[in-house]
Amino acid sequence: MSAVLKSIFSGRMLVALLMGFSSGLPLLLTGSVLQAWMQEEGVDLGTIGLFALVGLPYTLKFLWAPLTDRYCLPFFGRRRGWLIVIQLLLMVSIAALGWTQPAISPLNVAVAAWLVTFFSASQDIVIDAYRREALSDKELGLGASLYVNGYRVGMLLASGGGLIMADFMSFSLVYQLMALIMLVGLMTTLFAPEPDIHVAMPGSLREAVIQPFADYFKRADAMLILLFILLYKVGDTMASNMTTPFYLDIGFSKTEIGAVVKLFGFWATIIGGIVGGVTILRTGIYRALWGFGILQALSTAGFAVLAQVGYSLPLLAGVIAFENLSAGMGTAAFVAFMASLTNRKFTATQYALLSSLMGVPRVIVAAPTGYFAEWLGWTVFFTACAFIAIPGLLVLTRFRAWLENGSTDAE
Repeated sequence: MSAVLKSIFSGRMLVALLMGFSSGLPLLLTGSVLQAWMQEEGVDLGTIGLFALVGLPYTLKFLWAPLTDRYCLPFFGRRRGWLIVIQLLLMVSIAALGWTQPAISPLNVAVAAWLVTFFSASQDIVIDAYRREALSDKELGLGASLYVNGYRVGMLLASGGGLIMADFMSFSLVYQLMALIMLVGLMTTLFAPEPDIHVAMPGSLREAVIQPFADYFKRADAMLILLFILLYKVGDTMASNMTTPFYLDIGFSKTEIGAVVKLFGFWATIIGGIVGGVTILRTGIYRALWGFGILQALSTAGFAVLAQVGYSLPLLAGVIAFENLSAGMGTAAFVAFMASLTNRKFTATQYALLSSLMGVPRVIVAAPTGYFAEWLGWTVFFTACAFIAIPGLLVLTRFRAWLENGSTDAE
């Protein structure tokens, strides 16, 4: 127990937590917060749904990830140098998004939002690589749990806090404040130690681009792993993309959404992350992923129940608690699973490839969800999202043997 507590309160875990916060903060500034701003400005639901496409950099980040593996900037080290530059540009882009006018020029909003997601995705590339290189294999699960909790804190502050503040000030000012809060990530990068790894950098850009993929695809089940990553959270993500318009549509105020959906749900997520880490230790990664996947599907079905009942704060609190609890558990296990698959020589590129596929549902599959919700209605839409979880769980069964043997190498 003392060894576990020592690990939890170590400097490495604090850095994982704070870097998770820095990764999570920008995500919903181009998601639910922007959706609420656009709906308030009278933008139609179909256009709001299409704005999921500004998140394409989260899906395509593996294309430029090799640059961070191959090149080292002449200050602060291989990982921290890139982070400092990217975080400064991210702060500027968040502020610029706040200066746009959704009702007058949606195109300007789209360009500014795309810049936020591009620099946010670039930050994720380097932070994921930093965490994999700074932590030992035994610390990956705990590090992933704290990273996810920090990520959720950032999302909470941006979405819950942002929506509450938007009831008392303009959305433009909310975005300026969020840009300033990103200083937390910048200060963490400045004071964190550079990972001490004894692995040679790729000798050329060609090597940095080709070898990470060649190394990964040597695995016997490489394509199935990618398919699993693509499918595991697709239903949950499709549902989440339309929850803010859903809450507003059935009568909840922005303050109620911020307080119940974000602030109350935050504690369920924290508990979920902790329970997820403990469960992985006790049952193994296979059973954890399977159990958490079922819980994610059931929690998505909870939104269909809420759609039938309508405005009800107690039911909203219950649905959100269940959804965030299952999401916290599932994400912690998912992140640890992906990190364990990477080669330290190509950490940024390989992890970017895996996490990019994780982002596909959030961007491409989620883009038409506004039209689906209009066509199907909220109840049928959320029920369909719950059933979409089944294919990912069926693919997971193919990995049972090597996951339960404690190895992530499929060969």
